[in-house]
Amino acid sequence: MTQVTTHASVDTAVNQAAEAAPYWAESSVSTRAALLRGLAEALEAHKADLVAIADEESHLGSARLTGEIARSAFQLRGFAEHLEAGAAHKRVVDEAIAGAPPAGRPQLTRVLRPVGPVAMFSASNFPFAFSVLGGDTASALAAGCPVVVKAHSGHPRLSKAVFDLARQVVLAQQLPEGLLTLIEGASRGSGGYLVQHPEIKAVAFTGSYQGGTALWRLANERPVPIPFFGELGSINPLVALPEALEADSQNLANTLAGSITMGCGQFCTSPGVIVVLKGGSTEQFISQLGDALKPIQTHAMLTPSMREGFEHASSVVAEHAKTQLVGTAGPGPAPRLYRTDAIAFIASSQLREEMFGPAAVIVEASSLTEVEQVLGAIGGTLTTTLWGASDDTPANRSLVRAAERVSGRVLFKGVPTGVAVCAAQNHGGPWPSSTAPQTTSVGYASLERFLRPVALQDAPAWAQA
Repeated sequence: MTQVTTHASVDTAVNQAAEAAPYWAESSVSTRAALLRGLAEALEAHKADLVAIADEESHLGSARLTGEIARSAFQLRGFAEHLEAGAAHKRVVDEAIAGAPPAGRPQLTRVLRPVGPVAMFSASNFPFAFSVLGGDTASALAAGCPVVVKAHSGHPRLSKAVFDLARQVVLAQQLPEGLLTLIEGASRGSGGYLVQHPEIKAVAFTGSYQGGTALWRLANERPVPIPFFGELGSINPLVALPEALEADSQNLANTLAGSITMGCGQFCTSPGVIVVLKGGSTEQFISQLGDALKPIQTHAMLTPSMREGFEHASSVVAEHAKTQLVGTAGPGPAPRLYRTDAIAFIASSQLREEMFGPAAVIVEASSLTEVEQVLGAIGGTLTTTLWGASDDTPANRSLVRAAERVSGRVLFKGVPTGVAVCAAQNHGGPWPSSTAPQTTSVGYASLERFLRPVALQDAPAWAQA
């Protein structure tokens, strides 16, 4: 549990996790649940100090960060409750049937076993919820896997402070120190070394497409490849049909403006593409959206490099679309809208690049068929929002199917920013939004990533526990 900056110290952290793995894999539900609840209590008990550090490093504001601590504590306790309900110990039993196959069979019991030490790469934009004690750590610990946390360079002091609190909880409960280790200040090379360490059995990553795919390749190039659960970003199209705009365009514009600029647009679920059908209600909506964005001043972005990346991505989009700057720059960049048509959007991959910041592209389509073609051109995305697709019509059914093909979550109301932590949640999607589209990184099903099924044949009762 010491600061890690070299390959040798990465070895130390991972080896500690490997030593703790057999104990934690065999640990009882009550032991795991007690740890998860203890970690939640530690976060809440030191909330004020942690929020102050986080705000200094991230500029996200005390209200947002306080809410993020509440979410982190909530999901830690939620995983404890789901453990107690049997989530990590589900069994499927097929009793033996006498006779020859295919009717006859031996007794088979399908059980779930922890995969082993998990490398978790913290995200920049959620200093609590996707960091040291965020959802990936909580789900892996719940599954029975030790976690090696790669701290993010955007909030190093906070990462160390949260880790120190977690360490105290682990020691107070007389658990192995290797259950949670921290890598601080590691270079890209050290991150790659961590992914390829032979004792690491899975990786959880939330971050950029470029960084994620580089690590994903390393995970697959190992002598023994391992699962890489990467969430790589998304442009989250929002389709605003005339039916919705004619009913409530002003409130929808206000809601959308808040979603585009929330957290200075640094959400993986920020709506980056607004798809509309040409017409009078659409023109009014676009004007209202611009007006709603004008008074919003964004806060500083998480890091200077993130600001540079946003400005570069915006400039690329600006070369291929009509630009409409709205508002004025405050501590952060001014919100901006870009406008193009469906034909140009489908033809130009540059218009489909993620702008990780307070910006969106408005795409005007001439028909619902073109709307579906726009969704198809976007490809994999975490979310698609469909405003106005409430009625059961053939056209709406076709649109929903198109959205489901490219998305991990389809919304019919509201905006995609804000991801509920619950059993039914799915935070993932087809490539390139996720490297493992059959899994989720948010919600209680996320612990299934770190469990491996094993079928036990004609096993004694003690082996089936």
